[in-house]
Parts: sequence; structure tokens; C-alpha cells
Amino acid sequence: MKIRIATYNIHKGVSSFGRRPRILALKQAIDAMGAELVFLQEVQGRHDLHAARHAQWPNQGQHAFLAGSSHHSAYGMNAVYDHGHHGNALLSRFGIAFSSNRDVSDHAFEQRGILHCAVQAPAAEVHCYVVHLGLFAAGRKRQTEGLIETIEASAPPGAPIIIAGDFNDWGNRLSAALQSRLGVTEVFDDGAPKLRLSDFLRRNRLPKAMPARTFPAGLPLLRLDRIYVRGFAVETAEVLHGALWAKLSDHAPIVATLRLT
Repeated sequence: MKIRIATYNIHKGVSSFGRRPRILALKQAIDAMGAELVFLQEVQGRHDLHAARHAQWPNQGQHAFLAGSSHHSAYGMNAVYDHGHHGNALLSRFGIAFSSNRDVSDHAFEQRGILHCAVQAPAAEVHCYVVHLGLFAAGRKRQTEGLIETIEASAPPGAPIIIAGDFNDWGNRLSAALQSRLGVTEVFDDGAPKLRLSDFLRRNRLPKAMPARTFPAGLPLLRLDRIYVRGFAVETAEVLHGALWAKLSDHAPIVATLRLT
């Protein structure tokens, strides 16, 4: 079984500068990816001000609008304010048997969550985790511990899993713990052997594998977005960048083709 997947921080469906709506163009771009599973961050579940100001603003949550008739969707609401809310979402061509959202906010000024969905793919049940971690290193470390605990409690040992999203981990300091405790591989892994966490601490260096540069979309310099997998072989992985993607969001999306092992 092969699955094409993508992860994308859509910046709430508005342009990075000028706050112009981009949700219609985002839907066209996401549809063109041809992905069975799409992991989305900064998804606007509701925004009354944009809806009142822009005639073409969808009258439904962005997760439902982007899913359309081709995908199922699940939404994890994280940040709530007077005029709306936003969070993470999963779009899936396969049925979503279960979804839950865990609050991993580290302080009052950044609301973060982990959206877990059990997806009924043709050959297996796949556990999907949509992630958007915080801006501060100490908080990200605690949130990663929460992610590991969530996966250990919700996915059976050895079950296929996909973890994808915006990790804000430009120093690549979280991969070693994820690899050693969950047995995952990042899709841009160069084939280096997985490091035990003890090896990482003793050598005081980062894992050899380096995720791709995805931010800012116009000229990607920072390695913020990731896809980690277990139970899959990675056949292809690429960052979609260029003039089109630079207009749609401040992050470039990652698209990968996986094969169930």
C-alpha cells in the first residue's frame, strides 16, 4: 500500500503580508498535491471578522472547506478568541475512525495541541498525529514529551504512525528523542543509523539526518516542518517552493510518498 501525504502550515488562510485572503487558492493548491492525507496547522475554524470583511470567505470551517467532497476532515481547536478560533486539522481520503485533541499549551500566550486521528487505510489502521509546537525551546521539549506520551498511550506497539506538522525546531534538537523512544524516521533522513538518546547526550551533537528547509516559503532557510513515520518506507519526499507557494503561506509544504512495510 502506498500513501501520498503532505504537511502544511497554511497561516490561517491569509497572506503573510497584508492579511489578504488566500483560502480559495490554498484549496486549489492542496487539491493539486493529490495527497490522501494532509496534515494542516494554523487552520481557522471560525473567524467572524474575515467572514464579514471578505465576500468569498467560506461559511464553514477551513478544515471542512479544504476537505470538500474528496476528503474527510478532523479539527483540533487550540486557540480561542472573541471572534473565532484556530488549530490543527487532518484531511483524509480514508475514513477517520477516531479523533481526539490533547492540549499541550506551555503557557497562556501560545495555545498548542496534538490532534490524533485513527485512519482506516485499505491495508492497515494508521495513527496520525498533527503537531504545532511552541516558539520556545524549553516549551517544545515539554510538548515533545507530551507527544511521546500521547503516542505511547494511543497507538499499539508497532502500529503504523505518521507524525507531521510545524515543530518550530530549527536546531533539530527533538529528533533524537522521537527516534529513540518511538522508532520513527524523518522522511528526509539520509540513511544514518538511528541514535539512542544516551548516544546523543554523550556525544553532545545533533543526529546526522537533517530535515528540509521550509521557512520562509519565498526563500526557505529554517528547518521547521517535519514528517516522522514508523511502519513505512519513504519512496519520495520534497518541499514545494517557488512563487506560487510564497504567495499562499509563510511556510512551504512537504509532500512525501510512503509505502507500508
